[in-house]
Amino acid sequence: MTDESREKHPDAPWRNFYGRRKGHNLKPAQERYLDEDLAQLSPGPVDWDVNPERDPLDLDRLFGGRDVWLEIGFGGGEHMVHQAQSNPDVGIIGAEPYINGVAMLLGKIRREGVDNLRIHPGDARDLFDVLPAESISRAFLLYPDPWPKARHHRRRFVTQEHLEPLHYVLKPGSIFRVATDIPDYVRQTLQEVPKAGFRWLAERPSDWREPWGDWISTRYEQKALREGRVPHYLTFGRV
Repeated sequence: MTDESREKHPDAPWRNFYGRRKGHNLKPAQERYLDEDLAQLSPGPVDWDVNPERDPLDLDRLFGGRDVWLEIGFGGGEHMVHQAQSNPDVGIIGAEPYINGVAMLLGKIRREGVDNLRIHPGDARDLFDVLPAESISRAFLLYPDPWPKARHHRRRFVTQEHLEPLHYVLKPGSIFRVATDIPDYVRQTLQEVPKAGFRWLAERPSDWREPWGDWISTRYEQKALREGRVPHYLTFGRV
């Protein structure tokens, strides 16, 4: 939310659990993707500027009654595109405030031709506000910003401030997947997620070290492996 929109909507909560919104300069093609493609891939009115009453999105109209999945912080979008290709009978919404990542995803969508994705280029918490209760069948939190300093741990996604609204929009029995290469993020995830009404579904000691069967290695995972960090894969069920 910009300073100008904050002045217009002073009751909107401060929510940032992410870092920077833009990195290096975009390539001309990426600028074109943002100009030409982003608006038509919107899930609907999400931001406070266009939906101050927080009216819920019409997911049946958006995806024709299909199950809807959610990815919180999709990075460069490779996992979203992979899931969209593998599950054409599912609609997927991704939230990502980092505009360079949004532009990367738009390029992948053009190349692969998938049509069951929608993009919110902003804070996932604003999206939670306008998702109907118990409307999401699966959620992903993959390599989130680790916020390594102790004083910043409250900005991690795996706090009750963020997990409670996630629980609200997930269907009973739905799946919530978390991948991270930060041991302390694993600790906080296992500590906080069950408090919000989720059950860890691990059955064997190796379950948090083995990637899911439909997993595609992302650039964040590849970076972690190059730098000697161990990825962890946690699966929770919404109680």
